[in-house]
Amino acid sequence: MLGKLGVAVVVAGALLLLGVGGAQAQQARILKLGHILGPESQLGTGAVAFAEEITKRTGGRYKVEIYPNAALGGEVEAIKAVQQGTVDVTFVTGAPMLNFVPEVGIFGIPFLFRDAAHAHRVFDGAIGQEYLEKFRAKDLVALAWGENGMRHMTNSKRPVTAPEDVKGMKVRVPQNEVMVIGFKALGADVAQLPFPELYNALESGQFDGQENPIATILSAKFAQVQKYLTLTAHSYDPAAFLIGIDAFEDLSDADKMAFVEAAKAGGQASRQAAAEAQTNGVKTLQQQGMQVATGIDRAGFAKATDAALPEFEKKFGAASIARIRNFQ
Repeated sequence: MLGKLGVAVVVAGALLLLGVGGAQAQQARILKLGHILGPESQLGTGAVAFAEEITKRTGGRYKVEIYPNAALGGEVEAIKAVQQGTVDVTFVTGAPMLNFVPEVGIFGIPFLFRDAAHAHRVFDGAIGQEYLEKFRAKDLVALAWGENGMRHMTNSKRPVTAPEDVKGMKVRVPQNEVMVIGFKALGADVAQLPFPELYNALESGQFDGQENPIATILSAKFAQVQKYLTLTAHSYDPAAFLIGIDAFEDLSDADKMAFVEAAKAGGQASRQAAAEAQTNGVKTLQQQGMQVATGIDRAGFAKATDAALPEFEKKFGAASIARIRNFQ
């Protein structure tokens, strides 16, 4: 039984494919994994791939129950639950990570990445590995990077094509102080709000706009409460599979490797889902009634957010920012 939540996706089919007997299956260790988006989202796709790989790579000794749509809480709550051991694994976006590992906030700096390909090279290389290691000091193991996607703006008030169009607009951002600083540089009336509360806040008019990847805008059905989409691609948002450090260290060396490799597979699946949504999702959102701003002044947006650069350099170090920005 999955309890009152009733939304878990139990990934157990691989047990049969592997010929694992009923007695063995009953003895499998069940892992609870939570994320904030729907099953068909980039996070949902990645979580399913992770679950399938866990079952396959451990011979059915572990299987995963997936709780989408913030059934186990928002992302900050989910990370705390993993730290405390009440949730086994979470697949979270990059935005809330700085609340636990402040250095990771560097990735939220506006226009730090040229595009998703640039971000992939950073996260797949030495820099990405260095930042994964930083989670251990907070009783977490970051198994692998995944992807939330390039973030874009939506709003219900007016077309946004230049930085001055954002001035005075009430914009929601995630629980991420770096993103607050960036949007304040654009003159927005900006505030933080957990994702599970966002749809209702947009519907009620508490906020005029928000920003998220195309895949998230689709999954959350924001076209129902937002009229205008601006493809700002102002920041790249990673995701990561997190597990408690004690739980991870209790694994055998072989199972540790299995978990890491499963997370890498899940991360790649989330990237593919985010890329597909980026390619095809804009047309879908137009069909759902959104107006898409074309010919935007992206360089102007980047220049406007440069006003926040001294604060970011003080927080993260100019050399660290330049190392990522200039990575080839």
